Amino acid sequence: MPLLYFLAPLGAVLIWSGNMTINQLTVGAIAPSSIAFLRWVLALALLTPFLLPSAWRHRHIIRREWYKLATLGLLGMGLWQGLAYVAAETTSATNMGILAAMVPLLTVLLSALILREAPSLGGVVGGLLALLGVLVLLGRGDPLSLLELQVALGDLLMVVAATCYALYGVMLKRWPMDLPPWILLYAQVVFAVLFLLPPYLMGPMTPIDGQNIWLILYAGIPASIITTFLWMRAIRQIGASQASIFINLMPLFSALIAMAFLGERIALFHLVGGVLVLAGVLMAQTLTQPLMRKNPNPSA
Repeated sequence: MPLLYFLAPLGAVLIWSGNMTINQLTVGAIAPSSIAFLRWVLALALLTPFLLPSAWRHRHIIRREWYKLATLGLLGMGLWQGLAYVAAETTSATNMGILAAMVPLLTVLLSALILREAPSLGGVVGGLLALLGVLVLLGRGDPLSLLELQVALGDLLMVVAATCYALYGVMLKRWPMDLPPWILLYAQVVFAVLFLLPPYLMGPMTPIDGQNIWLILYAGIPASIITTFLWMRAIRQIGASQASIFINLMPLFSALIAMAFLGERIALFHLVGGVLVLAGVLMAQTLTQPLMRKNPNPSA
């Protein structure tokens, strides 16, 4: 397999990791409800000239599947991104990167529950290992402090956000639709904009200025459009399973970018929690044999 094939997933994960720092930089510069809405409005405006004609040709399918597309837009764009912006106010970019890396593992667990996929050895053991890592991270190195409810709200919101995105991936698999990938994305963006409009109108509508416009541009173009193109290209070239392994680099990239641009310091609990989470995710991705095998001769 040519090494060039790995540039697409690597680029996508690098941009996503940079977005964790962007999330931090939005604090005080633009309201979460404003950037969550404006980034997708920008993406929609840029995509419409290219995709609207094709979307119109597929309007009958979109009309038939509208509730599925709306649910996917809410989970994968509205809640995943919206909650991350709120979380940035009370947690660090390093924590956000580590917790976001749980998405592949959560996808495995939710697939077992919703799609009735047989749980694997790696999914169960890796899930317990990653859970321990999350407890270390949420407890700032002291998991017992969680008994006293000493958890940063931002960390909890990132766990919810990661769960929403994992559920998005599972439902995307459960609801196959006869739509081209870009039209599938475009329809979801339309619904996401509709869902994010009320919070934008009711929240503090931050005016666009020189301080926050580049944050919106990064979130709306590289983090929304370019990453989608790179990720779809990666899945086409190396497959979804191999591409998802690159997500494990997100905590490392997020921490390095946050250290460079935000001056964040890496504590011991970041390393311990991050290693446990990544070990759990890798186990879930590699040890895929089912825990229980069906008996080929049930009457025996």
